Amino acid sequence: MAAGGFPGAAAPDCTDAPDRALPGFLRLLPYLLSGTVFGFAVIRSEVASWYRIQEMFRFDSFFMFGVIGTAVTVAALSLWLIRRFRLRSAGGELIGLPDKERSVVRYAAGGTLFGLGWALAGACPGPMLALAGAGYTAMLPVLGGALLGTYLYGALRHRLPH
Repeated sequence: MAAGGFPGAAAPDCTDAPDRALPGFLRLLPYLLSGTVFGFAVIRSEVASWYRIQEMFRFDSFFMFGVIGTAVTVAALSLWLIRRFRLRSAGGELIGLPDKERSVVRYAAGGTLFGLGWALAGACPGPMLALAGAGYTAMLPVLGGALLGTYLYGALRHRLPH
């Protein structure tokens, strides 16, 4: 029998050993904690506020544009640092950043659908989860629609133009 007790199973590398020693829940704990902190920050900063989002789409306030601009700046700087210093993951692998295909139509169509959903629902995926977690039950049908859309994309991905 191969490593792991399963016929044909590959031998675990050194990065898998610590994870396999922990029970399932404990392996997920860092993600649960970071998601909780993110949700708390999103709610407290009013980034998930339906009113703030509507202000942005009506061009009544700079607040959300400032938040998005800050996020884009931090992401750009982070990506530059990753490439410049050839940073590695916690497991020691070089972090690869593949180039994206340049296709105006697919990004315009995807961005338009995302923006319309955001404007209609008053929340994008991160704040949608935070709002549902904060007890705003009006987000539950929106969350259900997002999960259904994600499932359908996964099921139909091979038939869609990419």
